[in-house]
Amino acid sequence: MGPPDCWNNAMAKNLVIVESPAKTRTLKKFLGRDWEVAASLGHVRDLKKKDLGLGDNFEPLYEILPAKREVVKKLRQAADKAEIVYLAPDPDREGEAIAWHIAQLLGRKSADTVRRVTFNEITRSAVLRALDNPGEIDLRKVDAQQARRVLDRLMGFKLSPLLWDKVKQGLSAGRVQSVALKMICDRQAEIDAFVPVEYWLVDALLAADEPPSFSARLAKINGKKAEVSDGETAARIVRELEQGTFRVSKIERKESKQHAPPPFITSRLQQEAARRFGFSVKRTMGIAQGLYEGKAIGERGATGLITYMRTDSTRVAEEALEAVREFIASTYGSDKLPSKPNRYRSKKGAQDAHEAIRPTFLDLPPATVNRYLKAEERKLYKLIWDRFIASQMLPAVFDVTTVDVESGPYLLRTKGKQLKRPGFLAVYREVEEEGDDGGESGNSGALIPKIEEGQVLGLEKIDSEQKFTQPPAQYSEATLVRALEENGIGRPSTYATILATLSDRSYVERLSGRFNPTALGSLVNRLLQEGFKDIINEGYTAELEAELDKIEDGKLEWRNALSEFDDKFERDLAEAGRKMPNVKREGVPTDEVCPDCGKPLVMRFGRYGAFLGCTAYPECKYTRDLDQPEAEAAGAEEPEEVPPCEKCGRPMVLRRSRYGTFYGCSGYPECKNVRKTKAEAAQAAPKPTGVACPECGEGEIVEKRSRRGKIFYSCNRYPDCKFALWNRPVATSCPECGSPYLTEKTTKKKGTRLLCPNDECSYEEQLADRAS
Repeated sequence: MGPPDCWNNAMAKNLVIVESPAKTRTLKKFLGRDWEVAASLGHVRDLKKKDLGLGDNFEPLYEILPAKREVVKKLRQAADKAEIVYLAPDPDREGEAIAWHIAQLLGRKSADTVRRVTFNEITRSAVLRALDNPGEIDLRKVDAQQARRVLDRLMGFKLSPLLWDKVKQGLSAGRVQSVALKMICDRQAEIDAFVPVEYWLVDALLAADEPPSFSARLAKINGKKAEVSDGETAARIVRELEQGTFRVSKIERKESKQHAPPPFITSRLQQEAARRFGFSVKRTMGIAQGLYEGKAIGERGATGLITYMRTDSTRVAEEALEAVREFIASTYGSDKLPSKPNRYRSKKGAQDAHEAIRPTFLDLPPATVNRYLKAEERKLYKLIWDRFIASQMLPAVFDVTTVDVESGPYLLRTKGKQLKRPGFLAVYREVEEEGDDGGESGNSGALIPKIEEGQVLGLEKIDSEQKFTQPPAQYSEATLVRALEENGIGRPSTYATILATLSDRSYVERLSGRFNPTALGSLVNRLLQEGFKDIINEGYTAELEAELDKIEDGKLEWRNALSEFDDKFERDLAEAGRKMPNVKREGVPTDEVCPDCGKPLVMRFGRYGAFLGCTAYPECKYTRDLDQPEAEAAGAEEPEEVPPCEKCGRPMVLRRSRYGTFYGCSGYPECKNVRKTKAEAAQAAPKPTGVACPECGEGEIVEKRSRRGKIFYSCNRYPDCKFALWNRPVATSCPECGSPYLTEKTTKKKGTRLLCPNDECSYEEQLADRAS
């Protein structure tokens, strides 16, 4: 990687070094001819790759990254021409460490000629104010970053080779990554062990003297919570209610307030962007980085549109609070403002050095910058804008009416909720969390007619509906980030890397936006939990994160923290080396037997993924893809007439790859011609569904097979569009929410149903009902 295009040879009295070349364009607009701006393109040094990269007492041994040698050379040349060097990497631990490494490489001995500056926002006033008030490198932050890096090296360097030896070459384990994998596997174990429990809902449609009719749900029986567990009981209750009298026993009216949410912190932005737009954590952070560093906005040129996007603080600068209150008063009216600014408490342990994520200029509302931004940038900027404006508005006020209706031993309840004053909801509405209750007490948004206590109501209809308790949902990116955050695992800057690593190592698969542990991921997690459960768990990992915070605060010496961890880790490592089974040699036992020789089959992990192999190998060479049915495997072995290679004429031979079986030229590597088998060609051919891709709007959803033979559905524009799902899409719009398609799902208990893919919509329909 060479130096960025922003370098020039002009003499400058001052040099500002940032991380990103994009940021240099924005900063140059604010600075005069006496200033040069250069970029390091992130980290320039790391621990030596040879051995552990550590000296005595955990002393880090650094080397310049090979890809950054030319960059470092140019930085030194630029620094030699400057009187003062201002180090301005990002304002977090990693940025502080980058600044320290650059200072070490420049070799300047006088602190007066190397200064540290940070920008929470890339605006003229913020930049000039920072340059007028430079500081020094915060060595406590540097120590915290070094401790984090050494911890990760200790675990990765020593634990990964154990997995290479026992399971498969090329695997990895990490301090935070392995805990995230544990959480995904634990959730899957909950789902697998879940036993659905049947229950029934009973709803009555009631009428007063004036319309409208309203629905009330059975809530109590003889003063106790109604628990109807079977259809026979439900039918009896329906019969008794049909013969009963419905009298209003209680009406409770009250005012309810919904307070505005705080401005975004990193994790909340990642979650909301995932729920609203389907953005991955990595994608969200990439878009936010660009908005922070600066976009070309007409005559303004490069302009930083948002504040720093890696933060866990909800604090907002006083001048920004004054500005947003003036904006709200002039745009929405002063009656939409609270008497004092809304202030929000950050979570325990939050780093308060940076503000919450907010727009930098309130004279640049989304409508004025949309034409300068890409579609995904417009979405994220408007989301950040709306949330910030809403955070300083009055609460929304609702009139809530709860009505209890008695009929003999039965009490039915309904709740009506009408918006009285929109407050912040005029600007921003949060997307509901996954798993939110759909309203067990009836329709919470119902319009309730004029009624009085003691009034007798008429019964128009009564229904009972069978339901089953549902298992917890597999983690999506949004819910996994939330779980990591709630458990104190990782930091805002690390979530994207954690999730990407799990996928890159084939520990998880993501379809329909959910994390599914693979066979390899489940095995690795099981082995790590058997050997390192005192280290690889949510509690201990959160303790380590807290210790890093203590190091940054100057309350803990970083080498002491490393020593305590290493003692525990080395004991576990030695024990695991003795006790961990050798899956590479012995395989993982299964209940299946070899169809050729009758010996047990075991699961193995080869170069191309998991497969079943015979324990009698090499005498018996039977193998089968893990998810391939035995009958299908037998059929695939039927002889096939194979023409010679069309390129060189030599025979073609049957080979196996990560994508299945294929024919390859026997002249390899001189001739690299390959050809699909008939079975593979038939399976691999995408089958159209007639459903337009809901993500890109250009492609069509087609049926495909995964590398393990599972059927799934994805956009035919892959890899440009990566939309995918497990259930077959059906070209029928949802009658409740308007989703452009439904999905077809078949289970033993419920048969075949059509389901809405929208997490916020509960629409489902039996296909048999549809046919009738």
